[in-house]
Amino acid sequence: MTVTSPAAARPAPARAPSGGSRSAVPRALLRNKLAVLALAVLALLLAAALFAPLVAPHDPNAQNLLMRLRPPAWQDGGTRAHLLGTDQLGRDMLSRVVHGSRVSLLVGAGAALLAGVIGTAVGLVSGYFGGWADRTLMRLADVQLAFPSLLLALAVVGFLGSGLGYVILVLGFTGWVSYARVVRSEVMSLRTRDFVTEARAIGVTDITLMRRHLLPNVMAPLATIGTLHVAAAIVAEASLSYLGLGVPKETVTWGSMLSDGQLYLGTSWWAAVFPGIALMLTSLAINITGDALRDVADPKAYRR
Repeated sequence: MTVTSPAAARPAPARAPSGGSRSAVPRALLRNKLAVLALAVLALLLAAALFAPLVAPHDPNAQNLLMRLRPPAWQDGGTRAHLLGTDQLGRDMLSRVVHGSRVSLLVGAGAALLAGVIGTAVGLVSGYFGGWADRTLMRLADVQLAFPSLLLALAVVGFLGSGLGYVILVLGFTGWVSYARVVRSEVMSLRTRDFVTEARAIGVTDITLMRRHLLPNVMAPLATIGTLHVAAAIVAEASLSYLGLGVPKETVTWGSMLSDGQLYLGTSWWAAVFPGIALMLTSLAINITGDALRDVADPKAYRR
């Protein structure tokens, strides 16, 4: 007679469903020519931000009033020393656009990461436990949605003061609701699946189950939401800086460049147009990438 130990008799939990082959994700993205172009723009922008002191031809804050409001190099009066021209204080526009990308990407990534951590934790707890926890957390989310995020950010930043850290905190704490709602809906559909039931049967704790079995299954929608939230945070930071409530004035940002250059649109269009183009291209590239990730995350995408 064969004796089976209790440990060997325990059924192994079923594996959590995977979102498809990992190699299929980059292949699907490469088939999308628009997404490839957007990724190339983002890669170029990221490289410029990381190596801004090497890429920028001048100090972004160096003033030269003798060279103020010089046009771009291809226009009459322009010079190759300032390819995109200069602003009202003679500062090089190309250098300021390049250095402004550092703040935008840092704020966008930092705010999306903070909002993602908060929203994922709230969504996991709300969707897994349900009951009073779900009702309390979702009512808190409803209260958050009752206030326009930009107006709430304006009020908080105006109260706390300007600063890069404050901007990231404010945009992070005002953007967690979308993460929480998506994670909650995904977890509510997963918690009745066989792999969750079997994991509970062998004594897996709630924290371990959420971390090892549920969280990996919500990463695909989280990546899509996070990508789109980066673009939204970049635009929000530019809006705050445009109003003078973002990062300190001595820090180069696209929003502050737009604010300074708007007075010269009639005579020196480049002072506001180039930072506006940089902001538009960055947001557009990130949104296109997010849409492509959303299409890849759809299980039907793998059947094409």
